[in-house]
Amino acid sequence: MLRLLTIALAAFLALSAHAAAAAAGETVHAVRILTSFPPQFFEPFRRAFTERHRAISLEFVQRKTTTALADLIGGRDRADIFWASAPDAFEILKRSGRLAALKPRPTEAPERIAGYPVNDPDLTYLGFALSGYGFAYNPAYLEARGLPVPRGWSDLAAPIYAGHIGISSPSRSGTMHLMVEAILQAYGWDRGWGIWSEIGGNLATVTARSFGVSAGVARGRFGLGPSIDFLANPEGFPTGSTRFALPEETLFVPASIAVLADAANREGAERFVDFVLSPEGQSLLLDPAIARLPISPSVYPPGGAPDANPFLREGLFARGLFDAGLSAARYELVNIIFDEMITFRRSELGRLWRSVRALEAALSESTDAELARLVSEARQALTQPPLSGADAMELERWRSLVRIPRGLPTPEPQARLEADIKARIEEGMQRATRALAVAAATLEDAERGRRGAGAGEP
Repeated sequence: MLRLLTIALAAFLALSAHAAAAAAGETVHAVRILTSFPPQFFEPFRRAFTERHRAISLEFVQRKTTTALADLIGGRDRADIFWASAPDAFEILKRSGRLAALKPRPTEAPERIAGYPVNDPDLTYLGFALSGYGFAYNPAYLEARGLPVPRGWSDLAAPIYAGHIGISSPSRSGTMHLMVEAILQAYGWDRGWGIWSEIGGNLATVTARSFGVSAGVARGRFGLGPSIDFLANPEGFPTGSTRFALPEETLFVPASIAVLADAANREGAERFVDFVLSPEGQSLLLDPAIARLPISPSVYPPGGAPDANPFLREGLFARGLFDAGLSAARYELVNIIFDEMITFRRSELGRLWRSVRALEAALSESTDAELARLVSEARQALTQPPLSGADAMELERWRSLVRIPRGLPTPEPQARLEADIKARIEEGMQRATRALAVAAATLEDAERGRRGAGAGEP
């Protein structure tokens, strides 16, 4: 009901702006904005902008980033502006020739924040806010189960979180895709996929959208999940049902805005970009209803805490610069591997990792070298990605991969690649299953032997 009222109010305000402009004898020109942001984010911008530019109306079209990319590149949708969080999404549009060159705006922002460039060096997209990536968690849920708040990304792979984590799929969420790729870049391809495999073994569910993670946490369906700061407190839930934690390896990247190369209303689009990057537009981001981190240092209140002001802290990218171009080049490859390795095999992966961890615990009381070898083989089979790190860097091979809308055929070369990846992952799963079965039998035989030896003692 609240969402319907919000939409109805937005429509009323838009009609009022049209009526006021018409009464003044002005021609109303619409700017179509394709965005992944929710209404509570963009409606304050609509109201403030249309008060100052009554001859320009704003049409917001809310889409998942992955869907928006596929529709724009596939020619199934058009827009004047693309407004989203994931930097690699802008890189994909840039490489496809879909973005117009912009002039820089005087935001007083440094060229880099936490090692990451604020604006595209070619100025096809401009950073307007900073997104903090971390964990949404339910404090009551964690306390009831004696679970600590994770301190780092790799903590999510710990056995204590088995069955307590929710994520979205990177193929359906640009936010999640960035977090997946960030781990792959920060830890390396092989180690990164190993971490994601272990996290996959801890999953309670894979949600359809990024919003589903924080909502699931708030409902207590699971205890925590990777999230972006502004999604961590979903609407309609009691205050305190979720909290947001920035890990020690804090991940800050710019959320950006771009004008499409084929924008029908280029002038109106430029005006909106001007507004978003103006002191007034930047100050709107501090509204508790929006709760974003402005790109302009001057709009922050003096004396703020590091969690509230990214200019006061270092982050993951200060040690190793995130490469949005690399992420964009292998965007769909990472999505395909993640879905085949984790999303589609969540239950099986969870079962296998429970077996690995149980046998590893048993090893602490055993000196059986063969048992240790079998468990190590199973772990290696579950953590090894279907393509090597060297393969992943053959970027020209992956640029042609596309997200295929449901119901449409997959191009033959991509279909062969997907089948090969699926087969390699299936082979790894089977290898792990066989090793674990033999290891369990070996442990059982050893246990019977100990019981028999004990029974034969006087």
